[in-house]
Amino acid sequence: MLTQEGALDIYKQCGAYLEGHFKLTSGLHSKYYLQSALVLQYPNFAEKLCASIAEHFKDKQIDVVIGPAMGAILVSYEVARHLGARSVFAERVDNVLTMKRNFFIDKKERVLVVEDVVTTGKSVYETIDVAKQYSSNIVGIGALVDRGGGFKTDLDYFPLIKLNIVNYEPQNCPLCKENIPLVKPGSRKI
Repeated sequence: MLTQEGALDIYKQCGAYLEGHFKLTSGLHSKYYLQSALVLQYPNFAEKLCASIAEHFKDKQIDVVIGPAMGAILVSYEVARHLGARSVFAERVDNVLTMKRNFFIDKKERVLVVEDVVTTGKSVYETIDVAKQYSSNIVGIGALVDRGGGFKTDLDYFPLIKLNIVNYEPQNCPLCKENIPLVKPGSRKI
């Protein structure tokens, strides 16, 4: 199982721990951005990172792993592979997260929700709501990175990397005041 330092080193090796002025998917601004896609493009890194999440949940008898598209599709697949479970994903239709493609979750199945990067947890909460339409057996949440944006849950929550990155409301962003160009590298339209 990777340590937090080992996992963060993989992000740095891949050039996926970026510094600048970023508009996050949540709409918040930040000096730092973790772009998991740059890491997950390498199967050996994806395997190591996701195996560490799977290790945390190995005794939970997970039947299905679900993550929100786009960022968590590969995380869901790779964690599920290590757990011997199925992998599904939720995607946006008219800006509402839903399951398509004839995916299903049986009401008796034990579900693990995964995400690549968590800031406020909006996509995680939405994914949990999607899963609860099928099963009330949500047993935990796994994430590659928790940026420290205040995400709270009563479920077993395991972020492989836990950071404390300061995020700013756009109207209070010191990076905006310094006229540092704003970049939006995320995948969800806001």
